[in-house]
Amino acid sequence: MTALSILNIKEFMHILLRTETFDSFLLSEGSITTYMTVLLDGHSHPDFFSPEDDDYEQAVQEDYIPFSLVRPACFDLIKGKRTPSSFKFVFQLSKKNLERTLSSVGRTFSTEDISGMHLNLIYQNHRLTCTTGVSRHMFSMDQSLEHIWDELVKQFLRNHKIPFEPLV
Repeated sequence: MTALSILNIKEFMHILLRTETFDSFLLSEGSITTYMTVLLDGHSHPDFFSPEDDDYEQAVQEDYIPFSLVRPACFDLIKGKRTPSSFKFVFQLSKKNLERTLSSVGRTFSTEDISGMHLNLIYQNHRLTCTTGVSRHMFSMDQSLEHIWDELVKQFLRNHKIPFEPLV
């Protein structure tokens, strides 16, 4: 696990809410606090979708909803003259991206071993923190996947020109 401080919050919020940068992630949970707190349960309800919907395939294959479907509502909740008091988004890789990531790192981990690779965004006290984590179905002393995921998230942020610094 790594913890990073996002340095330019305003630009990051534009990237998060107004671009497709984070759309490939699934939203497992979240909350946004303005004049009230809105809790986001990212569990997918595939019966809501019909086969004609663009997002039908992913909605029936994943446990959580793609952030692309939630992003406009999050923008509507956050936009305005005042900054939210706080927010939290817990993202994870889709099954397809988890498979792709595991195969790209050349390790012996399988998708059956990993229940999720997470990216957490927490805004509180005028600070935005990004933390990473890997959830497993079984215990392992091997932490190499966690270190690889930490580096992949840092590379993702660099690729999207999101300045950050490690938190100690």
